[in-house]
Amino acid sequence: MIKHPAARFVSLPLLFFVLVSARPCLADVRLPAIFGDHMVLQQEAKLPVWGTADAGEKVTVTVGTESASATADSEGKWRVELQALPSGSAQVTMTVTGKNKLIFSDVLVGDVWVCSGQSNMEYPLSGAHNASGELPKASDPGLRLFHVQRKTSLQPETDVGGSWQVCTPETAKNFTAVGYFFGRELRTSLKRPIGLIEASWSGTEAQAWTSLSGLQKEPALHGYVDKYNLNLAHYPKALADAPAQTAAYRAALDAWHRDVNPSYQAALKDWNEAVAKAKAAGQPQPPRPQPSTPIPQAPADPTGGPHGPSNLFNGMIAPLIPYAIKGAIWYQGESNASQAMEYRTLFPLMITDWRQRWGLGDFPFLFVQLASFDESVHPSQDWALLRESQVKTLALPNTGMASAVDIGDPTFIHPQDKMDVGLRLALAAKHIAYGRDLVYSGPIYDSMKVEATAIRVSFTQTGGGLVIGQAPWIPSSMTKNPVSTTELESFTIAGADQNWVQAQAKIDGNTVVVSSSQVAQPVAVRYGWADAPRCNLYNKEGLPASPFRTDDWPAPLPAPPRPAPSPKP
Repeated sequence: MIKHPAARFVSLPLLFFVLVSARPCLADVRLPAIFGDHMVLQQEAKLPVWGTADAGEKVTVTVGTESASATADSEGKWRVELQALPSGSAQVTMTVTGKNKLIFSDVLVGDVWVCSGQSNMEYPLSGAHNASGELPKASDPGLRLFHVQRKTSLQPETDVGGSWQVCTPETAKNFTAVGYFFGRELRTSLKRPIGLIEASWSGTEAQAWTSLSGLQKEPALHGYVDKYNLNLAHYPKALADAPAQTAAYRAALDAWHRDVNPSYQAALKDWNEAVAKAKAAGQPQPPRPQPSTPIPQAPADPTGGPHGPSNLFNGMIAPLIPYAIKGAIWYQGESNASQAMEYRTLFPLMITDWRQRWGLGDFPFLFVQLASFDESVHPSQDWALLRESQVKTLALPNTGMASAVDIGDPTFIHPQDKMDVGLRLALAAKHIAYGRDLVYSGPIYDSMKVEATAIRVSFTQTGGGLVIGQAPWIPSSMTKNPVSTTELESFTIAGADQNWVQAQAKIDGNTVVVSSSQVAQPVAVRYGWADAPRCNLYNKEGLPASPFRTDDWPAPLPAPPRPAPSPKP
């Protein structure tokens, strides 16, 4: 009997991935890395299992009392579909038998969730504001983690790098913090095994996580299809040029560290000392020194990299399909904010694309509404419009949104409170995926009515009633100027001239009455309509109201490009 070999990931130089399709060795029965010891199999759903073997070889898969067989086709591919395993199944073993035998042990039957998106999903548990208290408690044999290693590809891949791990402080520290807190809450509430599959990449756009055929279905997105085709056309030459470019880059980098970096580091040391002296004297700090020669830049990824349309779907999502899952959680949108209006087409299309490809129907898809960020550097409506696009995505069935607008950090794109984000996603899951009757969302704008010189705004998802609330976590950047606990903030009002002014807002039952002495004939109201709004309208369950506008007036010209997000800590 042969234990399934651990999937190996070859780290190629310069942070790019040269992806050459190769026919797998078919001498033995083999499965993708998503199958392995310690995995979680989705309960109460048919279980596809697939892999490779010799052409014509019969393969039998057995899990518990369920068994199914298939014959490998002319390319050596096979797939079986096991009948659903019931809820509450005990720990099981999966056996795969052909000319050889694979045994997967310590397999649990529960619910499997995909955790995907960009840096705020990727942000690790070790970086959370409460990591020192939470990491030592992160031992749970019923919570299993699979971290998909980064990979880009111009064609759908069949395997990923990664392996299933039992949740411990060591395995959890570099795992998605949002995903961990989400999974832990489901474990506590549902008393069943939970498997989390993290597939995330910082700074990436939704079009990179959408399949090519999905993008092709929407004419408004054909610019991304054109970009994909351009990347595909350039790929052969870029691949051929990569070895020489790699060698030249390494030589240039070595020379830079030898000839330039020593003096640069000395200048930085002097500068840090000068900054300290300037601060002590209350004087402006001197400008930061720059190296005499910029550090060499790594060659471009031949595939077009993680920003290439469909590249992350191909490299990190396609290989997971059709592994049976319960649903997905998603934290992304920062990198699409400058195309916020397009996102209301792109994001629902991506969700629909995933659902169609998995073939599981409208599985639950839960996402995070963008937190506050960028209070004054580039004031704009980008993030407000993106949040509006996220709200509109709730028109899709079995979707849920956890707003994080109140727990952002105006000075840091990666707010450290990941626990409350995970808990809010878990609330949405309990209602949408598990049918529990509970308040799972903050107030959502429903309608407005002009009443003389005021506007009355009505909401859905008011729960036990509207209240002025307080964020569960406040970043240090806001401690000197906290959000009010006695008056509603972030409401503005305008007349037909579209001149927005700060407004007074009062809670009246499950409505908010908004007015201003400067607007005698109001026609529209906005709440939290900024990149980093100061939001304090909640329901009594402690969930924040989503920012909204009652108008549909055109947005102003786009703001200047914002700086690239900080790298993963």
